[in-house]
Amino acid sequence: MDAQLAQLFVNGVAVGSIIALAAVGLTLTYGILRLANFAHGDFMTLGAYLTLLANTSGINIWLSMLLGAIGTVAAMLISEKLIWSNMRSRRATSTTLIIISIGLALFLRNGIIFIWGGSNKSYDIPTSPAREILGIRIPQNQIVVMLLAVIVILALHYLLQNTKIGKAMRAVADNLDLARVSGIDVDRVVLWTWAIAGSLTALGGSMYGLITAVRPNMGWFLILPMFAATILGGIGNPYGAIAAALVIGVTQELSTPFLGSQYKQGVGLFIMILVLLVRPKGLFKGTI
Repeated sequence: MDAQLAQLFVNGVAVGSIIALAAVGLTLTYGILRLANFAHGDFMTLGAYLTLLANTSGINIWLSMLLGAIGTVAAMLISEKLIWSNMRSRRATSTTLIIISIGLALFLRNGIIFIWGGSNKSYDIPTSPAREILGIRIPQNQIVVMLLAVIVILALHYLLQNTKIGKAMRAVADNLDLARVSGIDVDRVVLWTWAIAGSLTALGGSMYGLITAVRPNMGWFLILPMFAATILGGIGNPYGAIAAALVIGVTQELSTPFLGSQYKQGVGLFIMILVLLVRPKGLFKGTI
């Protein structure tokens, strides 16, 4: 039983790392753009399928991930140009934005099914053996996923804390009008927000495809854990989203021997509700 729980813990860290990357993108778009984007999970799926397209065309999996991220960022920027910028200029309500994002999610998901079909697909990569670490057999792809997540999170921390655009993003998230008056190019910050969110989301989708299968509804099934991590960690706080995502990922996996895999997502949401009853604003302060 102890070995099984240890194995589930590792699985939870791997899944939590993927949720963390996507949740950071989600919390950035909400913190800066005030947009609860329900299409975020389907952009994650798009990243996985673009990676699949490049990989099955004979391109190395790591370069395919980069191309998938570029394609996803391009799709997000198109949606910004055609939809979100117009809605902001018209001062659309949050309810309107949510409804539009759900429609965009359905459009993306059905477009993916139309192009690639509804069956599960896998990357064209060699099967890698599991490695035994401290008596736990860990698939090599899970190790790669966790290492990549750490590298990306460290890079994000450096960008937010030490670069000019990162400081501008934090200023816009804190007070949009004051940031604009102080000379910050808000439109540039918006484009950078989509670029960062798209890159993290696509990478999360590609990594999820490494440890499971690539399927049209993969992002939709992760949207609830993503929102749970975003809310639990404090809306607009990427570090809080990372911590909450890991907690949710581990808890979901550890619950499976007792409740079954079909209730995993419910466990994560239940934890979120319990914490919010005590701390309504989440575990951490909701700012970048």
